[in-house]
Amino acid sequence: MEKLKEFFAYGEKVPGYDVRVLNEREARAAAAILFVGAFIGLTNGVMLGTAVFSKYFVTFFAIDFTLRVIQPRYAPSLLLGRFFVSNQTPEYVGAEQKRFAWALGMIIAWPMFYYLVLDFQPNPLKVLVCLICMALLFFEAAFSICLGCKIFNLVKKNKATHCPGGVCEMKIKEPIQTFNPVQKSILIITVIVMAYGAYAYMTKLPDKQI
Repeated sequence: MEKLKEFFAYGEKVPGYDVRVLNEREARAAAAILFVGAFIGLTNGVMLGTAVFSKYFVTFFAIDFTLRVIQPRYAPSLLLGRFFVSNQTPEYVGAEQKRFAWALGMIIAWPMFYYLVLDFQPNPLKVLVCLICMALLFFEAAFSICLGCKIFNLVKKNKATHCPGGVCEMKIKEPIQTFNPVQKSILIITVIVMAYGAYAYMTKLPDKQI
């Protein structure tokens, strides 16, 4: 009975932490792996006009996020992530808010599975949902920003603790985290140039057959 109870216990017990935790490093690695899969599926659809890869990927994505919500110890992408970061010091984050964020991903994944795998009906709305999923994966992998965890704090009475990068506990930024006027100017110019570049690429590049 004790082993069965531990099997369904969500997250891991780690000395020094008052809540069950997960390793943020393997979660970020898993997000990067899924982002690459989603990107390949999207480019295959746009450039080659085939959704075969996307169908397999969306199936994997839906199953993987369901396992994350039930028991992340056995989620394939997290195990892949663990393999790649197994020599790095773990960064522990609260399991409860990660479960909430992954549940949101699961809610998105299964309708996409139906409309892209069982009843294939591609349209701009579904492409937009895919792009949103890719953006969420990218933000987690690149910046350790879990938007689902932020939503958790908005809807839950008990606020999250042990967030990625310590954002739940950090109140005052260190000098190295702030911007001086020159840095702010460079940042603003960079964002404007990147935004214009993306717009120009999407609207001014002549259409060509691959």
